[in-house]
Amino acid sequence: MAESYVTHEHDVVVIGAGGAGLRAAIEVSQSGASVAMICKSMLGKAHTVMAEGGAAAALGNADPRDNWQVHFRDTMKGGKYLNDWRMAEIHAREAADRIRELETWGAVFDRTPTGMTNQRNFGGHTYPRLAHIGDATGLELIRTLQEKGVHMGMEVYMEFTVRRLFQSDGRVTGCFAYDRNDGSLHVFRAKTIILATGGITRCWSVCSGSWEYTGEGHALAYWAGAEMGDMEFVQFHPTGMIWPPSVKGILVTEGVRGEGGMLTNSEGERFMFNYVPEMYKDEFADTEKEALEWVDEIIAGELATVRRPPELLTRDVVAKAINSERAAGRASEHGGVYLDISWRDEDQVKKKLPGMYHQFKELAAVDITKTPMEVGPTAHYVMGGVKVHHETQESSIAGLYAAGEAATGLHGANRLGGNSLTDLLVFGRIAGERAAAQASEIDGFVDIDEEEIADVIAETIAPLSREGGENPAKVVEDLREMMQEKVGIIRSRELLEESLHDLDELESRAASTSPGGSRIYNPGWHQALELSAMLDVSRMCALAALHREESRGAHTRGDFPDPDYEHWGKITSVITMKSNGSMSIEYSRYPPIDPELKSLLDTADLQERE
Repeated sequence: MAESYVTHEHDVVVIGAGGAGLRAAIEVSQSGASVAMICKSMLGKAHTVMAEGGAAAALGNADPRDNWQVHFRDTMKGGKYLNDWRMAEIHAREAADRIRELETWGAVFDRTPTGMTNQRNFGGHTYPRLAHIGDATGLELIRTLQEKGVHMGMEVYMEFTVRRLFQSDGRVTGCFAYDRNDGSLHVFRAKTIILATGGITRCWSVCSGSWEYTGEGHALAYWAGAEMGDMEFVQFHPTGMIWPPSVKGILVTEGVRGEGGMLTNSEGERFMFNYVPEMYKDEFADTEKEALEWVDEIIAGELATVRRPPELLTRDVVAKAINSERAAGRASEHGGVYLDISWRDEDQVKKKLPGMYHQFKELAAVDITKTPMEVGPTAHYVMGGVKVHHETQESSIAGLYAAGEAATGLHGANRLGGNSLTDLLVFGRIAGERAAAQASEIDGFVDIDEEEIADVIAETIAPLSREGGENPAKVVEDLREMMQEKVGIIRSRELLEESLHDLDELESRAASTSPGGSRIYNPGWHQALELSAMLDVSRMCALAALHREESRGAHTRGDFPDPDYEHWGKITSVITMKSNGSMSIEYSRYPPIDPELKSLLDTADLQERE
């Protein structure tokens, strides 16, 4: 007997309800098209709410020297010049307008004494650039977008997981999903689809990502035949909680360092002075006295005339420095380093960092106004994702768009903190606008082949009929531990080759897992299904990391410690699925940088793009 399913029809389907998905859905709704938003969790629970420090935009409120050109330069430099410079330009030009737009929709940002949107310092940004609401910026962003979106008539399908994208003649025609609560099956017919599914960091055992981040959006695009790019670049945020074990990996916002937090090792040394790369020597302080002078000026509301503290170097540099201190035997009590903001006035810490104050009080019994925090690197963000057209956000598959962390191009080899939130807004808007415009040109919905629907239904319910296999939770645990050990901060050919072999074995184990139970409220069934995506995105990361024989940005090879400007500095990885189902990796390059934009970059760094 054939399984029954419910059919829905919408002009545009948005998969994911974080910042990118909501901003895209708002734009679709404004065009008059019908839009469905499918989210894996509850509306309002998206990972975007966990973004704390702020949204990067060259408003120039905290320092009038800031402008979009400097923001473009910082983004390219932070990405080690592997960014799609065209996306970096669009982002830098439009980010400020997206922040102002949010304010007109009711977002309440912190203010300067003169009533302007306040901005704070963050790693890799030349000037204070992050518009913020204390340390709960993502929460305010989601609140604002959600309130705007739900009043525009978008239809929301909460706690649904999408399992497959349907196509006809090379164009997407819809998708298949199931309800995580009751196990009911659903087919969505659509004219265009936007992937806004976020990241993949639950593939590592120590991560800042929420439970939804199992990479299904990346996998859906890959399985459909879309080009995937830059999957070797996984950012390990330098500061996650490390104690107690139950909270290991939870993010400690970069805003702590932006407000003057200092990193020290077990010997009390402020060690980041020892790790300033040559390309940043002119921008960062050489001595603690100079660094403290900079912080004093910022706290006093003056324009900093001295160089920035080295704690505000880019995330890849700080994470690897912490890793080096740990390897040298100078770790904190529980294997990390210390982050100290207690030297600042207690009331100011509570005002500027209320979330961090309560987080450490409640989860670690630490008062950060009196005691240093213990922190260490945590898997945080993937720069890689669906390859998209810079002007439209359309993938290599007609009618399939991607925005936010699910897409690649903007951030290159390493993302600057705060760029993710304006990435969501800028490119979420563009994806929504273009997806709606394309949908308006299509008459009617394409019928989806019944055999293909039956095939994905059978695949989805198959784990429930298996007996005698492992608990899928055990396979997930082993996968995450393996990725942490072998595809972590420091990689090598030996470990990466082992990881690919391990992934083959884990795939065999996953195919026979037995979750037991029924479709109703069955987390084991969900995990058994998530494994297919986790395995394929993990394989993408390992394969791309194995082939890139250099160190650049968030990708570090212990056996190739230096960047290779002549070869690897000019090309980006592209992964696709072959006709036989195997994974293929090739390389491409972006067009030459526009001469006017090229003139904005550091002369000494241009060798990486020549």
